Amino acid sequence: MPLVRNPILPGFHPDPSIVRVGENYYLATSTFQWFPGVQIHISTDLANWELVCRPLSRRSQLDMRGHPDGGGIWAPCLSHDGERFWLVYTDVTRKEGSFKDTHNYIVSAPEITGPWSDPIHVNSSGFDPSLFHDDDGRKFFINMLWDHRRRPQLFAGIVLQEFDASTGRLVGTRKNIFQGTKLQYTEGPHLYRRNGWYYLLTAEGGTQYNHACTLARARDICDPYEVHPQEYILTSKDTPLAALQRAGHGDLVTTPTGEHYLVHLTSRPVTARRRCILGRETAIQAAYWGDDDWLYVKDGPVPSLYVDLPRARDEAAYWATQHYVFKAGHELHQDFQWLRTPEPDRIFSIDPDDGGLTLIGRESIGSWSEQALVARRQMHFSFNAETVLSFSPIDERQFAGLTAYYARFNFFYLTVTAHSDGQRELLIMSSQASFPYGDLDLEHLSEPVRIPNEGKVRLALTISGNQLQFFYAMEGEKETKKIGPVFDASILSDECGGPGSFTGAFVGMACSDLNGTHIQARFDYFTYQPVHDESNVSN
Repeated sequence: MPLVRNPILPGFHPDPSIVRVGENYYLATSTFQWFPGVQIHISTDLANWELVCRPLSRRSQLDMRGHPDGGGIWAPCLSHDGERFWLVYTDVTRKEGSFKDTHNYIVSAPEITGPWSDPIHVNSSGFDPSLFHDDDGRKFFINMLWDHRRRPQLFAGIVLQEFDASTGRLVGTRKNIFQGTKLQYTEGPHLYRRNGWYYLLTAEGGTQYNHACTLARARDICDPYEVHPQEYILTSKDTPLAALQRAGHGDLVTTPTGEHYLVHLTSRPVTARRRCILGRETAIQAAYWGDDDWLYVKDGPVPSLYVDLPRARDEAAYWATQHYVFKAGHELHQDFQWLRTPEPDRIFSIDPDDGGLTLIGRESIGSWSEQALVARRQMHFSFNAETVLSFSPIDERQFAGLTAYYARFNFFYLTVTAHSDGQRELLIMSSQASFPYGDLDLEHLSEPVRIPNEGKVRLALTISGNQLQFFYAMEGEKETKKIGPVFDASILSDECGGPGSFTGAFVGMACSDLNGTHIQARFDYFTYQPVHDESNVSN
């Protein structure tokens, strides 16, 4: 089998859950505050993946307006009971402090593309839920338990309760089946049955550099679970120089020919500060069952950068330039997402006659409510991005342009705006928070550049590792010109967003109207071009 380089889903693709149905593998990942909710990819070979759907796509399923950065959809679990697909997930509305508001839901569908049902609220006792389908047809709902009194360790173990699919309710007694190991922060449970054993796979150590996959087993589903003789079947916590760091939060799958694999969360830090610009990604490891009926990761527990898979990855597709044109009569390309709102018609549209993407100015780029920001994932350490904008602001409270965006306090934003006298100008807004927070409410403004009031504006940026440079050109100009300094792109990372920052960097288009008049900005196209350079060797 060919060697495939990890990760298999680069960029912001955290908390993987995998299931095989027939010859197809389906892999679900978290989306947090980005809408639509949950990404599901499909593959036939575990190496090449295609986005097949985002199932939480309408207001009756999900509305995240008002959710904080890092809230929203956590750790989906995708399963199949022989007849239907089941998806369980947490919607987090508050995540800081001792209290967490974590609401767990279930949706289901006859096919992976839907139609997906409206959600059933199951409980709100913790997060990272999963649904286990036992051999006798019974279903069990599993999640970690959050106890705000257990300071400072607020993780109170893994709880299990039977789920009655006919009524959509939990039944029987909730039981705490696993307290975890000394590594603590026990979460992300998945349950399996094999050779008369129940196996419980959990994530431990927190989703930073002490992360790990822990395996335990019991003869009865509610018996005390004994821990794997290695304790942690996968972890990078003791190998700071390993290429794949923060390894944990895994799920198991078996191929039709009997090979076993573990998909897991990982990150690839860059710079001396070990910042994870591409966020938490999805990798895969070969695994096997030993004679002692325990699962082992091949060459583990440290994750391997290269893994034997049934087929090689299509490198040409991975490095291809993506040129998005917003054609009349077509929907927004599936690579793009937006923040929080289930009412996209309030923030963007594609002209039904002439094409082009129109963004409708709403709140600021840092809003937790409603903002017109449409973006795609950064999936390479180095890339170029470009767009052309038509926009006629009347004052400094209206702005639109090109943004490299992680969260409300981690972004760079090249805008077309206007002075208070109505003269158009280019202005770079940046928010450069540093852990634990830095200047949270301070947005830095570069010196504005005055431009003509008429004509389209071409905006571009390059990110090369940890360096970001903006460019611009007026309509009719062939060459772009640099604008602003070279920025530190590494702040678009988990490490610079404060506690609970674990999403990833995006690049895209935005429009704001702080006057409340909903001014519109039109974008002709958007281009994302990966760049081969030394910064991308980790890709």
